[in-house]
Amino acid sequence: MPDLSKAEKEVLLRKHEMTLKLRNEFIKQSTNPYRHALGEGGYVFDTGLARHQAMTVSHYEHFRPTGHAFRWGFGLVILPIILYGWAMKAERNCRETKYRNGEVAYKDRNFKFI
Repeated sequence: MPDLSKAEKEVLLRKHEMTLKLRNEFIKQSTNPYRHALGEGGYVFDTGLARHQAMTVSHYEHFRPTGHAFRWGFGLVILPIILYGWAMKAERNCRETKYRNGEVAYKDRNFKFI
């Protein structure tokens, strides 16, 4: 790490120390043999995971309709449906025009009554 400044090195060292501290605390709690006697069960309660799950549950309650959200919804839902319908109609019209002009023999058509 010779190309990092002293402040950047200190930040990295603090992050590393925090990671080691959290890891050691998790190992300590997860390997505690008396954990079931406390009535907490066999898992370690993670506050970050609990906050994330609470946020995903209440996401729709805090949704604000903005132009960005409208563009995403339009681009991912409505626009593909419209484009697919337009392509299907254009292909069917082209095929029907060939049938009506007699360019395709009845025996060569994909869908026949007989």
